[in-house]
Amino acid sequence: MIERLAWVTTRDARGRDEDEPLALAALERTGVSVDVVDWHDPAVDWSRFDRAALRSTWDYTQRLPEFLTWLDEVDAATELVNPAATVRWNLDKQYLAELAGAGVPVIPTEFVVPGSAATFPAGEFVVKPAVGAGSRDAASYDAEQHALAGEHVARLHASGLVAMVQPFVESVATDGEWPLLFFDGRFSHAAAKRVALPRAGVIDGLFATETNAEHVATPAQVEVARAALDVVSARLGTPAYARVDLVRDATGGFCVLEVELIEPSLFLPYAGTAAAEELATTLVR
Repeated sequence: MIERLAWVTTRDARGRDEDEPLALAALERTGVSVDVVDWHDPAVDWSRFDRAALRSTWDYTQRLPEFLTWLDEVDAATELVNPAATVRWNLDKQYLAELAGAGVPVIPTEFVVPGSAATFPAGEFVVKPAVGAGSRDAASYDAEQHALAGEHVARLHASGLVAMVQPFVESVATDGEWPLLFFDGRFSHAAAKRVALPRAGVIDGLFATETNAEHVATPAQVEVARAALDVVSARLGTPAYARVDLVRDATGGFCVLEVELIEPSLFLPYAGTAAAEELATTLVR
């Protein structure tokens, strides 16, 4: 077991992470010394820690070049969880194409690289950056708003970003999303999540407002989420923590919206007490 752990956050996330109190209490019960530190604090000596766990570094996409430099520096100084290679793979949602190629059901996605034009679906659809978090810079559009959506894509391209275009999944309005959580490759718990994307506008805060609740995952949901995690594990090794977000598709089945391996909310307040203990055990062993 390790002796000293860095719980890595960012200044603007302080006091806003619902997982943190439960996880820190569980970590304290293991006897490990835990410091809550900001990833961008130049005064932190990362070599003092046996392990650094990325937890609420929610502004990393807004400071991506700085974050990537920091990632490599910390990965050289201590054990980073999840590892830098896993983080880099998960930064860009073009991994969805890799999951689809492996037979995992995902939302149909067009990736629009800078210099190319987007083709928009006939009905409602969503535009967002391939590198992004917290639903920032994401917006929904209807069939009469292709010009506005094109301006959104152009803004992303002007920032050097690949744009994603996905059909709006109608079930999200009624069912929401289902995040399924895995610790060290083992399914732990699930939650129900609702995020309302602005119509033809974007979220510019740290993250979109969510409404969350408890959820008991069905065997079919666990099967799809595990299929996605199996692809990740075969490519990069089993992540210490992983979140697979599912939605219901037009056929009534489940498909992957995204896989979160960097700094995902773990929905510990909506799980039993064993979830925080399981996370703590995973982080210290």
